[in-house]
Amino acid sequence: MRRQTQWGALALLVVTSTPALSAQANWTTYGGNDWNQRYSTLAQITPANVGRLVPRMVFQTGIGRLGSFENTPVVVDNMMYVTTPYNTAIAYDLNTGKQVWRYEHKLGTTIYCCGPNNRGVAVHGPHVYMGTLDGRLVAMDRMTGEVTWDIEVADPAFGYSITHAPLVIGDNVIVGVSGGEYGIRGHVTAYNAMTGDQVWRWYSIPAPKGDPTFDPIAPNGWWGTWPTHTPDGADLHRNVAQEKADSAKYADAWKRGGGGVWMTPAYDKQLNMIYVAVGNPSPDLDGAIRPGDNLYTDCVVAIDATTGKTKWYYQTVPHDVWDLDAVSPPVVTTIAGQKVVVHAGKTAWVYVLDAATGKLVRRTENFTPQENMFALPTPQGTRMLPGANGGAEWSPIAVDPKLNYAFVAGLHQPMNYITHNAPWEKGRLWLGSAFVAIPGEEQWGTYSAINLATGKIVWQNKVPQPMMGGALATAGGLTFTGEGNGNFNAYNSRTGKLVWQFNAGAGCNSAPMSFQYKGEQFIAVACGGNFQLNFPLGDAVFVFGLPKPFQAAAR
Repeated sequence: MRRQTQWGALALLVVTSTPALSAQANWTTYGGNDWNQRYSTLAQITPANVGRLVPRMVFQTGIGRLGSFENTPVVVDNMMYVTTPYNTAIAYDLNTGKQVWRYEHKLGTTIYCCGPNNRGVAVHGPHVYMGTLDGRLVAMDRMTGEVTWDIEVADPAFGYSITHAPLVIGDNVIVGVSGGEYGIRGHVTAYNAMTGDQVWRWYSIPAPKGDPTFDPIAPNGWWGTWPTHTPDGADLHRNVAQEKADSAKYADAWKRGGGGVWMTPAYDKQLNMIYVAVGNPSPDLDGAIRPGDNLYTDCVVAIDATTGKTKWYYQTVPHDVWDLDAVSPPVVTTIAGQKVVVHAGKTAWVYVLDAATGKLVRRTENFTPQENMFALPTPQGTRMLPGANGGAEWSPIAVDPKLNYAFVAGLHQPMNYITHNAPWEKGRLWLGSAFVAIPGEEQWGTYSAINLATGKIVWQNKVPQPMMGGALATAGGLTFTGEGNGNFNAYNSRTGKLVWQFNAGAGCNSAPMSFQYKGEQFIAVACGGNFQLNFPLGDAVFVFGLPKPFQAAAR
């Protein structure tokens, strides 16, 4: 058994207040609820008392030092479920602070671009589910960790992998695949949660007419409608005439079109829609051999949860040659009575879309600097901001539905885009240009509160390093996020004032969560660094709470 330290065992006992009966005690899904809001209705911890937060438990997995630790724990009753790099799943008993079970997945072929990441599990009745780096979906007994079933979602030899937490809808478990850097054809699949039988599959790269997987929402297949501007009006500097002339030559490019799904979708029960963010086209950064809009890459897509059919799409960047794809998970909320889907782009804009139709409601102010937007890569190198990591990378936003604020972690990384060409090879990284950091230019991060009703930035804090990990908002008036230098921060949600900070000794580059146990509110975050940005690695999940008063313990 690996090391666990329970800080509450150090003779620190509880002071509780009575929580609201409607408070969200458990954190049962990656995004906190079906809408992916990462908003906790718990309100015991406030700007007035957050300065007293202390670590009450620390779970050390023993694995995080081998790669990015990007997990958000899931809590159901007394059990906390954690996943690590390289697909170990662990259950901890919150009452004792001890490991209950540990499942170490025996990985086969693994091909992945951005670290051996796993961001979490889904729970359905007696089972807990984990996607794996070798493209599998594993169902485990929630109490023992014994494997119930283990199926291949996609062939990992072609570069398919799974890094996000699955999503449970009714009796189905939903999972998407990563691998858009290797010439895959991305998809999202629903499986029966009890048996593992496939229910439906939706392809993120629509096929042309005549193919059995033809999608009538994209009647021209992945070629789309050939716009010269983004839907919100930005010039793409695109040579549509040349693309159309080349389309017959590259008629089969869609079969290796990319379109990985990096992050957990959102779900709205009333509309019966799943909202998915789709990643980059293949080859990444080289549009010459993939003419067309390259649907549904760089899109927020609504999928019918029962049938797996496309309902609508919104493409933030048609024919992307900058790796400015849609990665951060979509969020559902309501603004002035209108149900909307919110997505923070690598473009550094937040998009607010009508949840029923996909129509753009508004595009917000940019939350990191923009310069030379959508300038084309050149052999000499083209400078453009934001760089290829964003804007907002995979980091989930949090939405406070009372304030209508979205809390967004951003990256400022000036880059040069340099063209080159490479042929496709099975399982080999397939990039058509290089994005290179500019020597001597400062990189930093932003943490912003954006008013979704107006599109304006309410407040913004600058931090010394690019931010990657994600946000949490609470009904107590706080928002939490971490930094690569190990700082874990709490801000006043209304004002942006830093009201508490703890340094964990390794990068806190995961999305935090909150839960209630035995009448107390806790905040938990995995602090194990980030492979992609070279932040200090570690292996610990910290669980913070208000301190217990000292009592002499009878031993």
